[in-house]
Amino acid sequence: MKYIPFILFTVMTNAAAQLMLKQGMMSLAPISFEGANPVLKLLLIIFSPWVFAGLLTFVISMASHLYVLSKVELSFAYPFLSLAYVAVAVFAYFIFREDINAWRIAGIAFICVGTVLIAQSGRGHGAAEAASKPVQTSELAQ
Repeated sequence: MKYIPFILFTVMTNAAAQLMLKQGMMSLAPISFEGANPVLKLLLIIFSPWVFAGLLTFVISMASHLYVLSKVELSFAYPFLSLAYVAVAVFAYFIFREDINAWRIAGIAFICVGTVLIAQSGRGHGAAEAASKPVQTSELAQ
């Protein structure tokens, strides 16, 4: 299917944003809202470099996802976002030394198998091509 690269781009930018947000929050001193203006604290968090980069990456991911949704069925595209969990778990293991135990590996395997099954459902049925045709407002009213 020709939109799979766009879907995977959405997944990878989503995962990258999560990793940047984690790095950003780890790089900040422990957050305490006592004795400080909470709005000021929130602005300091948002505009810290890693958090800000993560938020911008989320915007890119969302724009990509909106493009994908304009071309393929939601029930086809949305389950692919679960691959972001797989990417985050793998990268978190290597970057942040987070634990990946047998239960997480089993869950990741199930996510991968499910995504492959969903990807297969879009092949050769013309569903994606039919979904890429814009729906007219008059067709929705019928």
